[in-house]
Amino acid sequence: MYNMDQYDGENDYMQQEDDWDRDLLLDPAWEKQQRKTFTAWCNSHLRKAGTQIENIEEDFRDGLKLMLLLEVISGERLAKPERGKMRVHKISNVNKALDFIASKGVKLVSIGAEEIVDGNAKMTLGMIWTIILRFAIQDISVEETSAKEGLLLWCQRKTAPYKNVNIQNFHISWKDGLGFCALIHRHRPELIDYGKLRKDDPMTNLNTAFDVAEKYLDIPKMLDAEDIVGTARPDEKAIMTYVSSFYHAFSGAQKAETAANRICKVLAVNQENEQLMEDYEKLASDLLEWIRRTIPWLENRLPENTMQAMQQKLEDFRDYRRLHKPPKVQEKCQLEINFNTLQTKLRLSNRPAFMPSEGKMVSDINNAWGSLEGAEKGYEEWLLNEIRRLERLDHLAEKFRQKAAIHEAWTEGKEEMLQKRDYETASLSDIKALLKKHEAFESDLAAHQDRVEQIAAIAQELNELDYYDSPSVNARCQRICDQWDALGALTQKRSEALQRTEKLLETIDQLYLEFAKRAAPFNNWMEGAMEDLQDTFIVHTIEEIQGLSTAHEQFKATLPEADKERLAILGIHNEIAKIVQTYHVNMAGTNPYTTINPQEINTKWDKVRQLVPQRDQALIEEHARQQNNERLRRQFANQANVIGPWIQNKMEEIGRISIEMHGTLEDQLTHLRQYEKSIVNYKPKIDQLEGDHQLIQEALIFDNKHTNYTMEHIRVGWEQLLTTIARTINEIENQILTRDAKGISQEQLNEFRASFNHFDRVSTESLCRQEASGRGRSVGGPPLIHTQLKRTGIMDAEDFKTCLISVGYNLGENEFSRIMSIVDPNRMGIVTFQAFIDFMSRETADTDTADQVMASFKVLAGDKNYILADELRRELPPDQADYCIARMAPYCGPDAVPGALDYMSFSTALYGESDL
Repeated sequence: MYNMDQYDGENDYMQQEDDWDRDLLLDPAWEKQQRKTFTAWCNSHLRKAGTQIENIEEDFRDGLKLMLLLEVISGERLAKPERGKMRVHKISNVNKALDFIASKGVKLVSIGAEEIVDGNAKMTLGMIWTIILRFAIQDISVEETSAKEGLLLWCQRKTAPYKNVNIQNFHISWKDGLGFCALIHRHRPELIDYGKLRKDDPMTNLNTAFDVAEKYLDIPKMLDAEDIVGTARPDEKAIMTYVSSFYHAFSGAQKAETAANRICKVLAVNQENEQLMEDYEKLASDLLEWIRRTIPWLENRLPENTMQAMQQKLEDFRDYRRLHKPPKVQEKCQLEINFNTLQTKLRLSNRPAFMPSEGKMVSDINNAWGSLEGAEKGYEEWLLNEIRRLERLDHLAEKFRQKAAIHEAWTEGKEEMLQKRDYETASLSDIKALLKKHEAFESDLAAHQDRVEQIAAIAQELNELDYYDSPSVNARCQRICDQWDALGALTQKRSEALQRTEKLLETIDQLYLEFAKRAAPFNNWMEGAMEDLQDTFIVHTIEEIQGLSTAHEQFKATLPEADKERLAILGIHNEIAKIVQTYHVNMAGTNPYTTINPQEINTKWDKVRQLVPQRDQALIEEHARQQNNERLRRQFANQANVIGPWIQNKMEEIGRISIEMHGTLEDQLTHLRQYEKSIVNYKPKIDQLEGDHQLIQEALIFDNKHTNYTMEHIRVGWEQLLTTIARTINEIENQILTRDAKGISQEQLNEFRASFNHFDRVSTESLCRQEASGRGRSVGGPPLIHTQLKRTGIMDAEDFKTCLISVGYNLGENEFSRIMSIVDPNRMGIVTFQAFIDFMSRETADTDTADQVMASFKVLAGDKNYILADELRRELPPDQADYCIARMAPYCGPDAVPGALDYMSFSTALYGESDL
């Protein structure tokens, strides 16, 4: 509004009038400059009405052109003028003009209608200066300054980059002409080659500025260069009038530039959002495709036949864990961050929320990721079980081969021996000897029954465990069983034959018989001992190896008694030899009751004594291996028992930081980034734990009683910790974006947080949703215990409604449903703090709207209802102009011209109010 106080009492107008009288007395040349300048200024407006003046004091005498001038520059209609030629008519017209000027808040001092009608040059120039000051200079406003000071400040700001221009006033600062040239060059640099101008050539500078302004800027030539150069101090009013024309000429261009900048900003936001959407779609497609390809590999349960092949599968799985999966974890985290950032930017720019393609929502990716981790866990368990099974199979197969080899060695030649018919030609004593020998064989045969049963049991277990070489095992076992059956039948047949001739046999040496009876079990005992001492063993704990060592020590304790038995058996043989020697018994051969001889007993005894220390060494080595395994278990457990609680504590600390109000958002962000740095710096300990875990797996250690944490627990907790800190930082950054974009103060944010925290209460339903989304899950320990008052960073729908009512909203069901569709587009039934901030900031802050964009396009279109492609290319950068042209629909209104484009429907489409 016009400030009346500036001209009350002894106001500026009066003071300027006094100055003007004094100036004219001092330098009559100023009057000439004012006549020329004011005449040109008046004509620049009068030509819009199709007329002009030649002599400023003569042409305004009848008041008609004066009234017309005021109508043109004010845009208002004055009272109807008098058309008569008499003096009274002229005075009436001039008074109507002066009354209109006074109605604009200007007090005219010493200027009357009679002086104007009489052609008083001084008064006429004073009146025109008053009009110029009111309508051309007063409304100029620059940084809280207006009128003359505002115009001077505008000139200083625009010419500041030009070192040889120093505007301090409206007279001598303009004499060299560089000020006028600088104003033109600053706004239209293509019109003047400023680098070629010289300060010592004012005539050229002034003529260049005036000619260019008249030709290209539609500013009439109000002064000649000689008027300024030839005067020691150019007229201030003439210069101000001339300069104000430059201000008004360039202010229109500034409005167009502002409108273009607004459109550029809106289009840049739209293009950036579209690129973010494309990036999200591609990243989501690539991640889902990788998951789709990986899950079948993890679900493949086709077993291998050898331990080496299964070890290779385990190594491939480790490579997947170390090399292939971690980048995908980062991609998944980045995908969620990009999605949240995009949604925040869309909300800040009043765009509709981004809805990814079907099957590519963040929830879809999380579901696919959960399926991947489920398959991964099952695959690792299957690998370890298969390795245990193959290890067990290898052990059983080796045990089968050893026992089968011993049995086959024992049965070698037995069938031929049982089929001999030597009893037919033997003497009675020989027959009795053969009978005793056969009884001893039967005893030996019975002793081997357990070994045959063991062989059959091992073969059966190999079949049940699906051993790959089961056919050859079954064939060998069948041959042993068939041979065993044949031996039984042959034994029975020979026994019956010997019994038929037993009555023919009378003499038998009891000592041979006793030797055979005692030597046979002792021999079996030694063979069993040798078999046990050479038997392979597999243990997984130090307690198991200690049990084997205890059993071995107990066996060693029986050796003295066994040695006594050996000496007793050898004593029987010595007694036989003594009897033979004493009584000169005619012995045709060796002991007829057994094939065992003292040399064989001594040989096997020596073998047993040799195997005992070898067994000692094997047990010692295995004990050392189990001690090393125990060390690995304790080493892993010591680290895991520290890392697991550390991860849990960090998760809880991050949760507290993201919920509690301590300091500004920047302080919270700095605090979280410090936490993130400390977490990243903790990664070497995770890697060290991975190395220890690999050593445990390589050592085939399958359990660890020293800790409840597994490597899978630690991995899941670590991945969840990284995801949580990244997500929390992103939420704080989005809150900062929202605060800065919406102009929300820190106090408002604190009030929003306080309101949110007051109603942030855990309910059973929200707990279930948190656990489903991964919040509140602990690492390797008991689940987190939630209480009814614990804050979690979300509100359910009822709490949110209560919160809105508490801050003054009068909500009906339809209005609340509309608000919930804004803050909860995924219909989860919960409201996050970020969504709450976005909603409250939208309610309290101003943003770009479709109407504002339409108004900007209308400025570029020159107030038309349509815009042309050439106008877009002239005002906008090439890529954004092409973007608009490609998407704007043709304009079909009644005032349409060829090539007209509809910027109105395009503007509404940018904000989701129509289809683009």
